[in-house]
Amino acid sequence: MIMTKRSIQLSADLHDYLIAHSSGPDALLEELAEETAERFAPSASMQIGPEQGTFMTLLTRITGARRAVEVGTFTGYSSICIARGLASGGRLLCCDVSEEWTSVARRYWEKAGVADRIELRIAPALETLRTLDEPVDLAFIDADKVSYLDYWEELVPRVRPGGVLLVDNTLRGGRVLDEAEQNEDVRAIRAFNEHAARDDRVELVLLPIGDGLTLATKR
Repeated sequence: MIMTKRSIQLSADLHDYLIAHSSGPDALLEELAEETAERFAPSASMQIGPEQGTFMTLLTRITGARRAVEVGTFTGYSSICIARGLASGGRLLCCDVSEEWTSVARRYWEKAGVADRIELRIAPALETLRTLDEPVDLAFIDADKVSYLDYWEELVPRVRPGGVLLVDNTLRGGRVLDEAEQNEDVRAIRAFNEHAARDDRVELVLLPIGDGLTLATKR
């Protein structure tokens, strides 16, 4: 058996070091994170972390994405990160079902100066995705876990060759490894991970960023 070097396990101290040695969030994103934690405490963990936000901005910029789609917007942190990385004239379509959460997002899009790059559709995401008739450069899935497979199947055919798909929470706090864990969301993530890994339309890697971030490129 060939021994391969494995990804390092991050202790709390090492994670703090990682954050301290990465480009961090600006004051606006910090303010958004704080307001989200105060107003929506039970759901605040749905917001991506700062290192993931920086990664998504850089990836969007590196790929030259102009047409992006986000499934699951919450209070807008990830959408700001994507919108900031878009090429000139780029547009981001956000799909969500909550007026309450996205009202916060709208306010911060204005503050961030990216509101003119973002379109929000309040409707079931599958309905919105099925209306797309132009190739997508970058897609981000971070919504209800039981629908991940459905979102994936709608988006993969719509992403251009060489385009990028990002899927959040694909380690599910490490519970994907615990076969005794039969929570519906965990089972859905396991099923998604197995499906995506076998999907010959893409090449992908599951990155240990945040709660697990799958990065795929369309063949």
